Amino acid sequence: MSRMRSGRNAAQLVLLALPLFGLVVCTTRHDPQAAYDHARQLYRRGDIMAAAAEAKNGYKEFHRTSTEWAWKFRMLEADTLLWQGKGGDALILLASEPTPPSVGELAVRRLRIEGVAYDSLGKAEEARSRLRAAEQLCTASENSACADVFSTQGRMEMNRASFLSAHRFFERGLASARADNNRFLEADSFLNLSWSANEQTHFDEALDWANKARKISLEQHYADISQTALGDMGWAYYKLGDPEKAEQMFFDAEKEAERLHDRSDQGGWLATLGFVYLDARDFDAAEQAFRQALVLAKETNSRGDITDALSALAFAAEKTNKLDDARRYSDEALANANEDRNGREAVYPRLVQGRVAARLHDATSAESAFREVAQSQDTPVFLKWEAERSLARLYEDEKQNNPADREYQTALSTFETARSELKHEDSRLPFLTNAARIYDDYIHFLVAQGKTNQALQVAEYSRGRTLNEGLGILQKGSSFRLDPVNAQEIARRAGGTVLFYWLGEEQSYLWAITPQKIALFPLPPAAEIKTRVDRYRKAIIEQRESLTTASDDGGALYGMLVDPAKELLPKGVAPKSASLKNTAPTAGKSARSTPNSASGVPANAAKVFIIPDGTLNSLNFETLLVPALPHSGLPGAGSPGSGRPDSEPQPHYWIEDVTISSASSLRMLQAFHARRSNGAGNLLLFGDAVSPNADFPHLPEASVEMQRIEKHFLPAQEQVFAGDQASPPAYLASKPERFSYVHFVAHGTASRLNPLDSAIVLSKVGASKSGAEEDSFKLYARDIIQHPLRAELVTVSTCRSAGARAYSGEGLVGLSWAFVRAGAHNVIGALWDVSDASTPQLMDELYAGLKKGETPDAALRHAKLTLLRSSNFRKPFYWAPFQIYTGS
Repeated sequence: MSRMRSGRNAAQLVLLALPLFGLVVCTTRHDPQAAYDHARQLYRRGDIMAAAAEAKNGYKEFHRTSTEWAWKFRMLEADTLLWQGKGGDALILLASEPTPPSVGELAVRRLRIEGVAYDSLGKAEEARSRLRAAEQLCTASENSACADVFSTQGRMEMNRASFLSAHRFFERGLASARADNNRFLEADSFLNLSWSANEQTHFDEALDWANKARKISLEQHYADISQTALGDMGWAYYKLGDPEKAEQMFFDAEKEAERLHDRSDQGGWLATLGFVYLDARDFDAAEQAFRQALVLAKETNSRGDITDALSALAFAAEKTNKLDDARRYSDEALANANEDRNGREAVYPRLVQGRVAARLHDATSAESAFREVAQSQDTPVFLKWEAERSLARLYEDEKQNNPADREYQTALSTFETARSELKHEDSRLPFLTNAARIYDDYIHFLVAQGKTNQALQVAEYSRGRTLNEGLGILQKGSSFRLDPVNAQEIARRAGGTVLFYWLGEEQSYLWAITPQKIALFPLPPAAEIKTRVDRYRKAIIEQRESLTTASDDGGALYGMLVDPAKELLPKGVAPKSASLKNTAPTAGKSARSTPNSASGVPANAAKVFIIPDGTLNSLNFETLLVPALPHSGLPGAGSPGSGRPDSEPQPHYWIEDVTISSASSLRMLQAFHARRSNGAGNLLLFGDAVSPNADFPHLPEASVEMQRIEKHFLPAQEQVFAGDQASPPAYLASKPERFSYVHFVAHGTASRLNPLDSAIVLSKVGASKSGAEEDSFKLYARDIIQHPLRAELVTVSTCRSAGARAYSGEGLVGLSWAFVRAGAHNVIGALWDVSDASTPQLMDELYAGLKKGETPDAALRHAKLTLLRSSNFRKPFYWAPFQIYTGS
């Protein structure tokens, strides 16, 4: 829904702000300038009625002083009438004053007010005539009123969908406001530019403009600009594929608009909030929000807002199979839009009409509606690809496979064109969420046609796009064009089986890839898998995995995600459960003293590479429970010869059979094995930082972990930054690209809303100086990606360093992702909080394995098995947070 200010009454296009504290008494002032300034301040801060009263009083007291003061107070009163939607009254008021000014600032202001008033009355030609006259005066001699003229012209162009012309007017308004040092109009101009960028679907640019407007308005207490900017930021995030951020912003903007009694914006933000609920399939909440928006729209009698709310209700009704309601709402919305000659508003209900027709098997009407929306110049790009997707599904339902295939690719090309215009990496990361349903539908269509390998190529095309483009592995394109990868050759060079997952709304899939074969296996829907994964992960983190709950989920997930491909899994690994035999440490010996490796399995255990999707990014597949041998009778139970009492059967985790690594895509896996290097190498070690504040207490075992790591390198092979020397600038200045191994022992933060704001907590810069910057102790993910690496392994021994949020196609984005993006060949990160007690031992074992020449994935596995066979740290909580990611 195009909610961006287009539904606002023309009078409300001059933005307002918070009322003054308490009630302002209208008083007579003997200084006209002071009286005028005070009334104008009231107006800008949103106390419209008080401003109107003071403008009237000022006119009465000072209109005989001079013609100039008479007109100033009259025009300020006219502005208050415009804000109330009384354009006709504003024109009558101005006409009552004799001798209208013909030159200078007052003439410009008068023409601008008349233009807005005529526009509010639907008299477009009169409005354009007044504004052109005002523009000519500004061309001859620009003054402080010109910024408002340019902004008003831009708004009128926006309402005619002339976005490029509007953008130029808004830029002129910004330049004029800055030249006049007018902060109010500067903020207003930023907001207008955001509106223009949003309507042109340049969402990352819109976000930047709205953020600037928001900052100024918060500083200057322009509350109506502030709430509108916040909502516009929410809209940009929503269309960038980030509904989590958008939801909170819409909610806050709606509450701010309610406090300001701005019913138009309040209804608008309720409608956009409803679309977030609709996408999340919370249909009751969505319908309630849309109905509230319609009530508010009818209160303000804004036809644009009414049309928006009706279209929203039509979408909700179609989603919930209320086809009669959907048709009624969409017909009414379309009639309103056509009457107003608003093509931008007409395409939304037209799309609903097409979907209703498709549901009723009226293919001819549905095709006509979808084509009309897809080809209309008034259709925003995000609605265009939805119309094309709907057309593809229509052809699919009608068994017209070739046209369906063509339309799916057309929809994806439309999406890719929009994506190619994004300038910021932060924006590209969530953007693929917008196309998730198109990819899901297309993959399901291809599988149904028996084109399983092509379906794999389409799924691969969506994976790790931002990461691969940033590393130069994949070129950024403006159309959907498959560049197939040789999956079997990648599996051969990787030396193991690749398990590639796709989680779909109605059907999920697993491709098992070996050098000899690619096989496809259907899996349950994404929601069913997510329920199991979330419950199992919670049980592990809380260390409460019992054989009746966690083991049920762990075993069920193995059966669901791995067992279907059992015939393609690596052969020759240790027999299930038998690997437990004689591996428990004997009395008086530590797990470290077990011969060869603590696992009792061959050092060269077969490899499995996981390319996860959705919620699987938060699951460590090593913890999945392999079914026990028939004699045990318990899922994942240890054998009688395991060295443990029969009363304490031990689960058998998949890590005991295979070496598992995670990759973002087949392309990343291909690049990794094309460039990997071996060798003893050198170490860059950071940790044991000086605690910056109480939120990050000192880690008592940090120095122990660092000592255990240091002992595996000669002094000439390592560079160590500890204590107050371990600061972010020290890392950035250390030339990290020189090192084979980079290791951090520190606290970490994982930002869910802004993943590239995730950070490693080090020592504050100039910690002893009072002038140190507040966050100078944070090494941010966004800074990490700016410093290229060639490290064989980066280990981020911090809590949740793998990230707190998975983006569609990209996986978890956080510190691990940032180091992969910087060029590290392998990165070890944590899926949850790490234990300060067990981690030093695990890292000691990791570097011992590396020193012996083991690859990072094998060394990490053996280190984990050491803990698994110990008496204190055998639960997955201690060894399973760490996961290894393959880089380029």
